[in-house]
Amino acid sequence: MSNYNGRRGALPPGVSHSLELQERLKEDNYLADEGLSMAIFLALKLDRPLFLEGEAGVGKTEVAKVLSRILNTSLIRLQCYEGIDVHQAVYEWDYARQLLHIRTAEALGAPEDRENLEDELYTRQFLVSRPLLQALEHRGPSPPVLLIDEVDRADDEFEAFLLEILSEFAITVPEVGTIRAERPPVAVLTSNRTREVHDALKRRCLYFYIDHPSLEREVEIVRLRVPEAEDHLAQQVATAVQGLRNMDLYKPPGVAETLDWTEALVALGAKELNEALIEATLGSVVKYHEDQQRALGASVSLLTGAGGA
Repeated sequence: MSNYNGRRGALPPGVSHSLELQERLKEDNYLADEGLSMAIFLALKLDRPLFLEGEAGVGKTEVAKVLSRILNTSLIRLQCYEGIDVHQAVYEWDYARQLLHIRTAEALGAPEDRENLEDELYTRQFLVSRPLLQALEHRGPSPPVLLIDEVDRADDEFEAFLLEILSEFAITVPEVGTIRAERPPVAVLTSNRTREVHDALKRRCLYFYIDHPSLEREVEIVRLRVPEAEDHLAQQVATAVQGLRNMDLYKPPGVAETLDWTEALVALGAKELNEALIEATLGSVVKYHEDQQRALGASVSLLTGAGGA
């Protein structure tokens, strides 16, 4: 549990219930079910990090983006990857400016000034803030939304470091001191489950698994996000994508690909989906050659919603 003593909920004005938050999310073009809306509501009300897990493209990252909009605050994103460390995530020293400072001091300063030169090099003016430090130092009427994206790509050591940050909302820079958030950022962590994240980090967060939507929900999402699409086209595209997910593809398409495909079809002036359009635009939804070959062999059944191999 956090030792942070200044806890205040970060709910949007006028929101006092998860259903009200669900409506606000919908107004900003994010269609969340009751379970996800409740998880987001509790994370905001309790100042707890939110851990979202699920397949790529189901809308995990979009949660952080829409939260930054409805809270009218900054979105600070830390993209995780293998080998990420403190220097990329928190801070590093601006060595170029330090070197310039040394040369300027040596050229202009008196000999006795050089004794203080090393101390001058490690002050706040030479510290470069990376996403985690930016989130803690944020000043404004609302805390920022801190998106820690694809945490499953980072290694165990970085996970342990994140656990410490999310527990204390403070970072100690040895040469500068401890930097603590005035208010904890709204932290959203995402994982595509390429590996299991340690239980300790998950326990610190509120957890929710975002699954692929049902056919009816996916049609709703398409209509909300791509209102220019004909209703029949939205139904066909959602049905086709559901069929693709039932095939043994290397990378099944997510909701993001459903929307990309619909937008591509609308751009072509399509009113309904047919086999020729599937072949011409499949690259919008299926991104691996072997998957495309498999999908093209089943395009007729995709139109009927049968899917399968």
